[in-house]
Amino acid sequence: MVRPCASGLIGTALTVVMIARSGEVHAQSTRPSRLTSEDRAQLLQYAGATWRSLDRMTFPTGLPADGLIKEGDGWGTPTLQTSPTNIGAYLWSVLAAERLNLISEEEGHTRTERTLDTLAAIDRHHGFYLNDIDPRTGGVVRTSAHDPTPRRPLVSCVDNGWLAASLVMVSNSRPGLRAKATKLLEAMNFRFFFDPYDAADPVNHPGFLRVGYWADEKSFYGHYGMLNTEARIASYVGIMRKDLPENHYYRLYRTLPGSTPDQEQKPVGQYRDYMGIKVFEGAYTYRGARIVPSWGGSMFEALMVTLFVPEDVWAPRSWGINHPLYVQAQIQHGIEEARYGFWGFSPANCPRGGYEVYGVKALGTDPLGYLSFDVGAPPSPAAPNMPPSKHGVVTPHAAFLALRFAPREAMENLRKMAAKFPVYSQFGFLDSVDVESGIVSGGVLALDQGMIMAAIANELADDAMQHAFSDGQVEKVIRPIIAMEEFSAGKDTQPIVSGSRRPVHAELTSARAK
Repeated sequence: MVRPCASGLIGTALTVVMIARSGEVHAQSTRPSRLTSEDRAQLLQYAGATWRSLDRMTFPTGLPADGLIKEGDGWGTPTLQTSPTNIGAYLWSVLAAERLNLISEEEGHTRTERTLDTLAAIDRHHGFYLNDIDPRTGGVVRTSAHDPTPRRPLVSCVDNGWLAASLVMVSNSRPGLRAKATKLLEAMNFRFFFDPYDAADPVNHPGFLRVGYWADEKSFYGHYGMLNTEARIASYVGIMRKDLPENHYYRLYRTLPGSTPDQEQKPVGQYRDYMGIKVFEGAYTYRGARIVPSWGGSMFEALMVTLFVPEDVWAPRSWGINHPLYVQAQIQHGIEEARYGFWGFSPANCPRGGYEVYGVKALGTDPLGYLSFDVGAPPSPAAPNMPPSKHGVVTPHAAFLALRFAPREAMENLRKMAAKFPVYSQFGFLDSVDVESGIVSGGVLALDQGMIMAAIANELADDAMQHAFSDGQVEKVIRPIIAMEEFSAGKDTQPIVSGSRRPVHAELTSARAK
């Protein structure tokens, strides 16, 4: 059932949010907002529409669909598949909706319990969930309506990482459901995905998390080798729960070593020592700044984790410098370099149909890079005389991810987008828009809507999502690990502080894919 948006509580400040932790109630400190009361009211309106989409795509099982799609004149048809990430996004969105008074505490509890009960009944592999789940039943999706080819049963590390993060949030925030959430979480030992470091064979055993596990073949594939990707949420959860060694964080690449061929550019930086590991503090140079890149150059790779972990506060000499620079680089690419008039590039449902990855190529280590445009997209009915060319594609959820680091720019970008294109609907912002043709995506994704809900809840409710995840054990374990690091990131005018050196060599692994 669609519920109306309760907008009466938004003013220049919100009542201090209370979060239950370890049986106690802790008041959060109020973070000063750089937004106006009009901005905050606008954000609450966005949250109401976004929550409407998540409500619409959730089945009686408490599992959300992967998204909502348009079919002819109809709008809001849920897809018939989901994933652990989507389920996690729904769980934290319920918490966000409750913090924003879009639903009652009682309704939030009921929704969350229903989802936990369904998760408890779903078959698992080594405590983890397969990636293709039928949201109507919790069963396995073996084929899709668009592709009769049988799907291989995949257990994804990062997808289960996001679900685990949401279970941590439920455990911290809902004392009455802590036992159920903890029971599900305890079965998810991330050592299962871990490939311990072997000094005799660092190429094949680099101390990284593996990308996934094929349940049919009982085999792993790939590694997550880059630090600045969404996969570090799984690293944080695993380290916090002692599934992984603390120094795993420093095994990950900031950039690939300088002598590595086929990366986007040759990095600059120094080696520094942390926890007995020599780390190459590499950075790429983009428009006058040194930035630690992500894998593909997208916004969600670099900033999704910040919805739940205050990395900029805990690690001021690394993430505290890099995150704002990364956001400004995305803005500069969209406004100054590509001259789209808009910015924010991240994987999404694309305007011409299907799913595509978007990003700023210069901010990604991947030699292929994620692009901020569709090349040769066919002319559309809205612009029949427009020749095929580079069609810049902007993704609204990317602007919401930037709210913490560029609030004024983010609000302006979203307002301009909604004013010029039919990208804002009764179900919130559609997934993407081709800014040349004006064609918008034909739907919304649960993950992208979940990121929007979390970003708004942080902005309007005193970092509620960060507190729900990071207060307590996460901060106790993770903060001191990341606090000691100094990136090479900064303005080009700032010198790179020399650290310990060693010869650069190519410690390549199969994790060249992230």
